Amino acid sequence: MTATSPPVPRVATTPAQTARLVLGGFVLANLLLVEVLFVAYGTGKNGILTIAKFFGLHAGLILMVQLVLIARLPWLDRRVGMDRLTAWHRWVGFGLFWTVLLHASFIIAGYGALYSMTPLATWLSLAAVPASLFGMVAATIIVVVAATSVRYARRRMSYEAWHAVHFLLYITIALGVTHQLLEGTTFPGSPIAAGYWWTLWALVILALLVGRIGVPVWRNLRHRYRVAAVVPESDDVVSVHITGRDLHRLPARAGQFMIWRFVGHNPWWQANPFSLSAAPDGRSLRLTAKAAGKTSAGLRNVPVGSRVFIEGPYGAFTGMHRVRPGALLIAGGVGVTPVRALLEEGTGPTVVLYRARSTTDAVLLGEIQELARSRGAQLHVLTGRTVPGNSPFDPGNLLALVPDIVEREVFVCGPPAMTEAVLKSVRALGVPARQVHAERFGLG
Repeated sequence: MTATSPPVPRVATTPAQTARLVLGGFVLANLLLVEVLFVAYGTGKNGILTIAKFFGLHAGLILMVQLVLIARLPWLDRRVGMDRLTAWHRWVGFGLFWTVLLHASFIIAGYGALYSMTPLATWLSLAAVPASLFGMVAATIIVVVAATSVRYARRRMSYEAWHAVHFLLYITIALGVTHQLLEGTTFPGSPIAAGYWWTLWALVILALLVGRIGVPVWRNLRHRYRVAAVVPESDDVVSVHITGRDLHRLPARAGQFMIWRFVGHNPWWQANPFSLSAAPDGRSLRLTAKAAGKTSAGLRNVPVGSRVFIEGPYGAFTGMHRVRPGALLIAGGVGVTPVRALLEEGTGPTVVLYRARSTTDAVLLGEIQELARSRGAQLHVLTGRTVPGNSPFDPGNLLALVPDIVEREVFVCGPPAMTEAVLKSVRALGVPARQVHAERFGLG
């Protein structure tokens, strides 16, 4: 018998769309205000320096947007997802790079024209001024970070090395703000305009401190996470069960992930994002990981009773975004962990497609089979090799497995190639974008 539940109400605007509207409205409103204030108070010592000031103001605003995107604000993360916010952060970062470069170029050109100096002499003269020197160092850091964010470079760096380089951006914030304060030329003609600008900076920095430090520290002090059990699932897969105080107050949902640090087991800077592999029940949390790296491979050796420092929950890969009662859950590899949690939490008619090389490689298959039986869900375990022109996720094959796919909410998590193949097929089949949800881990 198929499980039934009250139909999910149709909504005019999804939580993700609402969050995008709020975020976009915030950015556009401040951009418009900056433009108005620049016209009123943005005149420099000559035309070139006026242009330089234009790019400087916009570099500051872009940097604020960058910080909001990686602040890990719970309201925004639950609706948009860290993966999408991090992708936006990356592309906005390249805009910041070019804006800073133009600002610096016009500064040198403007002062060179003002004092009839060569570019090199102008640069050396500006470097002797503390306010300008702070700006130069900040600009250099932004160039270095942008260079390491290019896909070619990023793929050849460990996450720890990449994260260490990006940590320099916090120094950039301090240098950039100090540069603006010492220059004193942001909005010299209007105390109200200057007050707006610095209030905006204060709010953005406060959001960053709350999201990146305040909330994680407060939650860890409140819940005091500890390892309750370590359960090998296979030769290279292990589940770790976590307990703590008042876990019913932790706003975690099936499909979300957390960033885990096992105190005393790995160095502090080694952290991994692992999805919850069971729906949170208010008493414990569970992660299931495959031995794909040094940290995950060592999880089976974590002592019971160890302290755990956890950031999160993060991610928008949850039932919060459902607009249809029926669901299609698609998993591949260890991407099955959030899908298994969604199956446990979910209601309504559900189909599960589980892609694995073989049934012996299908992590948590027994649990998923039992959950599917108890919830009346259809489960298809898709094994074998994928060859060009013959993939279980080709549009025709997908439609044969799930004829009413257009009427369902689609959740997909798995290797990048599989995920992209599924997304391409559901688009070809006409599944509305608001009904399609994919999980891609991306840390910022």
